[in-house]
Amino acid sequence: MRAQKILVALLVMMIVGTGGALAHGGRARVGVYFGPMWSPWYYPPPYYYEPRVVVVPQAPPPVYIEQSDAAAAPASGQQYWYYCKSAKGYYPYVKECPDGWQKVMPEPAR
Repeated sequence: MRAQKILVALLVMMIVGTGGALAHGGRARVGVYFGPMWSPWYYPPPYYYEPRVVVVPQAPPPVYIEQSDAAAAPASGQQYWYYCKSAKGYYPYVKECPDGWQKVMPEPAR
């Protein structure tokens, strides 16, 4: 009689132990548990985090724009100075001239 009670108790414990496993998608663990069904020594499996993908956009290549310069030297090799009458100054000291630039032969330093 005593052996029968122990066998029934073990059978009930096995059924109770597999009932929770069936609720989680049919996975079952086989083992003998004493005490409550939760355990402080049980840790869930670690979560898998996908590695972060860091994308750093490349800087665009520099763009060089050739600008026509009013003070550019002519092809003949002769260089001129450019004078602005309204600003009373020479290029490059005066950047803009509303009246237009005048070509002037350079004067030697005295």
